[in-house]
Amino acid sequence: MINRVILVGRLTKDPILRKTQSGASVTSFTVACDRRIKAEGQPTADFINCVCWNKVADNTAQYTHKGSLVGVEGRIQTRSYDDQSGRRVYVTEVIADAVQFLEPKGTNSVANTPSYDVGNQGNEHDASDSEFRLQEDDLPF
Repeated sequence: MINRVILVGRLTKDPILRKTQSGASVTSFTVACDRRIKAEGQPTADFINCVCWNKVADNTAQYTHKGSLVGVEGRIQTRSYDDQSGRRVYVTEVIADAVQFLEPKGTNSVANTPSYDVGNQGNEHDASDSEFRLQEDDLPF
């Protein structure tokens, strides 16, 4: 069985770096990937939630920002948790093993970034929160 993902796209907002209680770095971000085939009434891009850990997380948070062109390599993972009302919530995201920065250093990618209406597709996190929590409103389904 193979579970491998390769994405190329732009960050929809600045990555969010947090630390776990044990001190491990975790960064979450959303990548907008253009669709090759554009159907009438359908979005022109997919917005894919990604998470990376440790050194990859530190580098991603330090060297990327909203609009940065990145290559992400990793695997798809689905996890679940119980929300505040006791309902089971499922989250599917890419766990990134590597994030490549695909623009030269110092490039102002925001000026060249297509405009995407992401709505509430990304994860909003409190940077002071040491645990990884998603709110039900953050999920696209």
